Amino acid sequence: MPELVFFSGTMDCGKSTLALQIEHNRSARGLAGMIFTRDDRAGEGKLSSRLGLVTDAVEVADGTDLYAYLVEHLSHGGRADYVIADEAQFLAPEQIDQLARVVDDLEVDVYAFGITTDFRSKLFPGSQRLVELADRVEVLQVEALCWCGARATHNARTIGGVMVVEGAQVVVGDVNHSTDDVGYEVLCRRHHRRRMTAATARAAALSPDVLPVPST
Repeated sequence: MPELVFFSGTMDCGKSTLALQIEHNRSARGLAGMIFTRDDRAGEGKLSSRLGLVTDAVEVADGTDLYAYLVEHLSHGGRADYVIADEAQFLAPEQIDQLARVVDDLEVDVYAFGITTDFRSKLFPGSQRLVELADRVEVLQVEALCWCGARATHNARTIGGVMVVEGAQVVVGDVNHSTDDVGYEVLCRRHHRRRMTAATARAAALSPDVLPVPST
């Protein structure tokens, strides 16, 4: 039976790499897929991984009806043996409903990839809807690591290496960024709670120790 599968994980854990691998494996067997994405780091209409792999995709806008788009594609003689939706956390809940309808009404497998929570540890609306509707939720086993070496479980937004906890939910950035730019870093829960990024931890380590002041 066709399925809606949600592959989730933190940033930098290989979600887009797996999406590209699924696309490669199926296209190598003569299958044709439809790839949707939104706000990819490589630019509009691209699905890319940090390993340097990239392929073309359909850029999703706020009002895009994914089910209607696929029906129109099929009605004009196109093929879609499967659907890949990358950066699925940026999709609206109603667009996730449309992907579920693709599975149920068109009997096409849909593979969605995305992070579950934002930089404030709050669920993205699209990811929440996927957890509610998906036939399967697969947590990726390639573990991203916090700067301390522990398993990274949270996504932190940084400005100049300093973690911030306020701002718009969606601000496009990357884990590879200039220290002066808005960027993202994966952290373990302990260091996310303490707002301690690699940069702030390094600064603390380089600070001179405070000598005890003898009492008089």
